[in-house]
Amino acid sequence: MTVRPPEDLTARARIRDAAMEVFAERGWKAATIRAIAERAGVSPALLQHHFGTKEQLRAACDDHVLDYLRQGVTLGIDEGQLGQPGFATEIYQSAPPVVRYLVRALVDGSPGSALIFERIVELTVPYLRARDDGVDPKIRAAVLVAMRLGPVVLGPQLSTLIGGELLSEQGARTVGAAMLDILDPELFDASINEQARRAVRPESAEQEQ
Repeated sequence: MTVRPPEDLTARARIRDAAMEVFAERGWKAATIRAIAERAGVSPALLQHHFGTKEQLRAACDDHVLDYLRQGVTLGIDEGQLGQPGFATEIYQSAPPVVRYLVRALVDGSPGSALIFERIVELTVPYLRARDDGVDPKIRAAVLVAMRLGPVVLGPQLSTLIGGELLSEQGARTVGAAMLDILDPELFDASINEQARRAVRPESAEQEQ
């Protein structure tokens, strides 16, 4: 999940990242091939060479978001890096464009948005504690995912209340800590909860300095 400067990206990756920005700002319907090409600093012909149509480009953005989330879960939870300061800081730096794209896609109901939401829910289910209460774990995971995305939908309002940009590192830590206070502590395994707590603590950022 290394964050690389734009000049280090391939033309295909630059186009994809530019598309995510434009889709997030304008929505699926209003975004154009020309606007995305201009943002990426390439010609429309080169964009179409790499991705073909706007629909294929959008699908590539969806795939990138899912790959990013899967990698984050694998490294953060499966490999135990979630509570490490360096990992948390890298996530706070690299996640905003992914989150902005994801939320806009879900709010606008862009093609594929239902599928991408379902994939995120499926990614969440294995990490929930098993409960013998008759509630479908997939429904519990779906509600949890919706709750975690809700603050970004209300980003401008939350940013005003917390006195800073929601998707900045400090804003994300502040809201993340509040979310952990609200969530049922028994929803996840205790080790996951503790790692998540360490990831949002201010001192974890200070350890990086």
